[in-house]
Amino acid sequence: MQYSDILIVGGGMVGSALAAALSGHGLSIAVLEQAPPAPFDAAQPPDLRVSAISPASARFLQRIGAWPRVLEMRAAPYLRMQVWEDEEAAGTLFSATEAGEAALGHIVENRIVQLAATEALRQCADVDYLAPARIAELAYQPFASRVTLEDGRQLSARLLIAADGARSAVRDAAGIGVTSWDYPMHALVASCELDQEQQDITWQRFTPNGPQAFLPLTGSYGSLVWYHRPPEVQRLLALDEAELAAAFHAAFPRKLGNIRRILAKGSFALTRRHAQRYIKDGVVLVGDAAHTIHPLAGQGVNLGFQDAAKLAEVILEAAAHGRDFASADELQRYQRARKPANLAMQTAMDAFCYGFANDIAPLRLARRLGMRLADRAGPLKREAIRYALGLKGG
Repeated sequence: MQYSDILIVGGGMVGSALAAALSGHGLSIAVLEQAPPAPFDAAQPPDLRVSAISPASARFLQRIGAWPRVLEMRAAPYLRMQVWEDEEAAGTLFSATEAGEAALGHIVENRIVQLAATEALRQCADVDYLAPARIAELAYQPFASRVTLEDGRQLSARLLIAADGARSAVRDAAGIGVTSWDYPMHALVASCELDQEQQDITWQRFTPNGPQAFLPLTGSYGSLVWYHRPPEVQRLLALDEAELAAAFHAAFPRKLGNIRRILAKGSFALTRRHAQRYIKDGVVLVGDAAHTIHPLAGQGVNLGFQDAAKLAEVILEAAAHGRDFASADELQRYQRARKPANLAMQTAMDAFCYGFANDIAPLRLARRLGMRLADRAGPLKREAIRYALGLKGG
């Protein structure tokens, strides 16, 4: 039986970063990951799965030594974000200058973020990274949880951390319930090669069927996201490359330009989940194990990194003062900080999702006026941008 003070189940972006953040303070840490990320090859085109990494997340990754590794691979900074409904000129343009930042964020492939965080934790002598590691049995017990792997290895820990995603086995084993519902739309995602060189803007247009979004990637690549009713997403997904490119050209704004080729495509359902609690004695949830959110503003992984930063702070402060870092009493500080903040962001994204999906004329007029006012809001607009970037609150 291998014993650790902390056992993190899930070595994805958030779990790996959390392990690195906890390192160096006298705690023994183990991380279980089903499959380590594939090595980076600069000659490969971008992956389909990407995230918008906020300045706050980049700073957290910088502290653990992961962000320089991301930049050594590839990341596409964006300096502007444009949002509109009917007329582009009547929308809102957010800029890094208004936020007082060098960039509003970076679009980065998930695999690259995970690779960078994994490389950072591999430099930590007090972190045992086990991958590939598949769980055969997981038994939650306060302060003495046990995990048996398929290869027969057994592990136990005083604190079990669930970083194992939306369908968390740790959350289920601990008997923590979830409030959830499905959104009335799916997302079609496609990575494309475009006529234009690397762009410094991300944009989103709202339609009655759902938003259409462009995320800039390095070089002449970009990621397109098309939210629509599930049957329509499945129809689009079944098209061949030329047909799908034609569908994008017909439905998306002209500023998209010409699609040279579609590199990859996929779709996913949209579900809001929120754990009824984040903590119990000897167990704590982070990232998607605790909450999933509408991906409208790309806040999912950023909320996860905010979870990780706060949880590391709470655990290390308790340990430094000789208190039980695994007790629910100590972990309450993490739950009090993160649960309301995550709920507020979920609610805000729901308001956007359902508010812009409503085609009632008075609401359309109110939305147009709201966007125009937002574009001229000065200091209030700046504060709203900084909140969205994770630079205030939470």
